[in-house]
Amino acid sequence: MALVASAPRDKYPPLPDDKFPWKEPPAVAITPCDPWPPPYYLQDGLRKVTPYHYTYNTFCKERWRGREILDIFASEFRDRPAEYYEKAIVEGRVVLNGQPVPSTKTIVKNGDVISHTLHRHEPPCTATPIGIVHEDDDLIVINKPAGMPVHPAGRYNFNSIIEIMRADRGYGWNPLPCNRLDRLTSGIMFIGKHRQAAEDMSAQIRTRTVKKEYITRVVGEFPEGEVVCEKPILQISPKLGLNRVRANGKEATTVFKRLAYYPPKDEAKGEEHANGESGPEGQPWKKLRGYSIVRCFPVTGRTHQLRVHLQFLGHPISNDPIYANQRVFGPSLGRGHSESENDEDIMSRLSRMGKEEVADAVAYHDEMVEAYEKRKAERRTGELCEVCDTELYSDPGAHELGIYLHARRYRCEEGKWDYETGLPDWALPPPGFEGPTESTKETDPLAVDLEKLGLEDKEINK
Repeated sequence: MALVASAPRDKYPPLPDDKFPWKEPPAVAITPCDPWPPPYYLQDGLRKVTPYHYTYNTFCKERWRGREILDIFASEFRDRPAEYYEKAIVEGRVVLNGQPVPSTKTIVKNGDVISHTLHRHEPPCTATPIGIVHEDDDLIVINKPAGMPVHPAGRYNFNSIIEIMRADRGYGWNPLPCNRLDRLTSGIMFIGKHRQAAEDMSAQIRTRTVKKEYITRVVGEFPEGEVVCEKPILQISPKLGLNRVRANGKEATTVFKRLAYYPPKDEAKGEEHANGESGPEGQPWKKLRGYSIVRCFPVTGRTHQLRVHLQFLGHPISNDPIYANQRVFGPSLGRGHSESENDEDIMSRLSRMGKEEVADAVAYHDEMVEAYEKRKAERRTGELCEVCDTELYSDPGAHELGIYLHARRYRCEEGKWDYETGLPDWALPPPGFEGPTESTKETDPLAVDLEKLGLEDKEINK
């Protein structure tokens, strides 16, 4: 059963084949300003959410004790100016323990509950339906579209896998993700229909009994044959989401195998480089022309493992906003870098990426999404919302909603199950070229034994 969006309607009955009984939404007093059904609409290839009122509730944090309420909002929630919060307090959109706040200078105490009702504007995501690869009484195996977060987080709420599936199947249904894919990554995900099924599948994925294959599109001509990268990975900056190859990092192993290489058209015709140069001397990145489609087999599952290993090999994912960003890593794009002498400069440039320096796609790490989308993926239109005076932003382009990384296949080592998708559009041969239109399995087995590459460490973070 395909999951597709529909226009807002008065009621949202269960689907004909839905086994989950319809439940009325809870009273407003329990979940204030929670519209149901979610106000989705489709436009220009995007799934959009009509702005809606939403109430955030939070207990007083320790660092807020003894501080004025306006000061807390102005310093802790800087996505809006202090003038907005002052007006919200005066107009009663910010309340303390369910009561109007007497003054913007009211002191917040331990145990206080602060509520803020705002007109919420969610960023759009792709209108591509959530594909169903397999469904039984316990699990749904989905093909997650790129650009769609799994859980509500940050500015995303209804435009998330969890909420879209819940809207499609009924308010009382609770989808339980068993594995994690980042927002801009597409591919296989497991959704439990009940807690036991979710726990069982999650346990399988945490062990080495589940084998994964990803498809990616990388810069340049990736080597033929199988490439095994066993470089350890270290998290350099949790805030920026930056990971690098470092000798003191965690052990990490990935096997790569090229599926296809597509040279630039001028090279295929025997012409000079586009800038008139006949060679890339002095500019190593000039060698990285054209692109390759590569199969990736992660043996371990470190954060950003595939992206970091590909960058180290000199073939970063083509539209990776961090690891393929020349503004951050320079002309070499970080190829072969395993020393820490430039880390501070790299982090400084990366932190500015979400401010004045823009990359080729939306920021990948959650900590950077807020500032970055407001400057690049969503450009200001110059208009204000008639309800809340919030600045309005234009829609992101399709190329800004994902990166070229797709979880194509998950299989049980014991042969009990095997789920896969086709190749994404960006992995298919471009016009004028011949190439594979599907990945290969038994007809093109790996020479490397993945089992022999396994490590003692059983931690899986992928």
